[in-house]
Amino acid sequence: MSSNYEVTGMVLSSVPAGEYDRRVEILTRERGRISGFAQGARRPGSPVMAAAQPFVFGTFVISEGRTANKIREARVDNFFAGLRKDVSGSLYGTYFMEVLQYVTRENNDETALLMLAYQTLRALESDAFDNRLVRAVFEIKTIMIEGEYPGPRRDTKYLDATLYTLDFLFRTAPSRVYTFSVKPEVLEELGSYARWLCKKTWDHRFQSLEILELLA
Repeated sequence: MSSNYEVTGMVLSSVPAGEYDRRVEILTRERGRISGFAQGARRPGSPVMAAAQPFVFGTFVISEGRTANKIREARVDNFFAGLRKDVSGSLYGTYFMEVLQYVTRENNDETALLMLAYQTLRALESDAFDNRLVRAVFEIKTIMIEGEYPGPRRDTKYLDATLYTLDFLFRTAPSRVYTFSVKPEVLEELGSYARWLCKKTWDHRFQSLEILELLA
């Protein structure tokens, strides 16, 4: 016996499962991070093909079974089609999705991180933002949302503009963090700080980051 429920979310990952299916992880507003099988998603014309594409944001109908969830249908709000045509942007996006897989949990309230993910992919699609700034903002704000932000490093002297930016990110909702640009010297400090913060907080090897830093 299974029951259906509806969630709003973003596909974090999609990997082949068997000959025609895919196993999908979705970050949802209602149930945190969930996983399920999109049966037949690799068949041409499949009604769940859209549900099995990374970066897809929309509404998903899930059938909850005794051993595994099944994705019955997806109503897509945003494919982020422009991002799929941009190799560098796609690499950044893949890294961000892997981070979210690592930090989110099932049945947690992940609303803030879902909003951050959506706005981050929008920023990657836009020509208005340097991808390096998007990465720094995403990493720093993710750690802030997770409640592990220690503030600026005490052993480092920062430019006033860098300190202002960190304070702005701390005080600002995820929906509004991509509303500014910075000078090159501030971007350099933010990037350096974000790398230090990620290592201090997560100390985790992200495979997609290694590829990104090699090719982007």
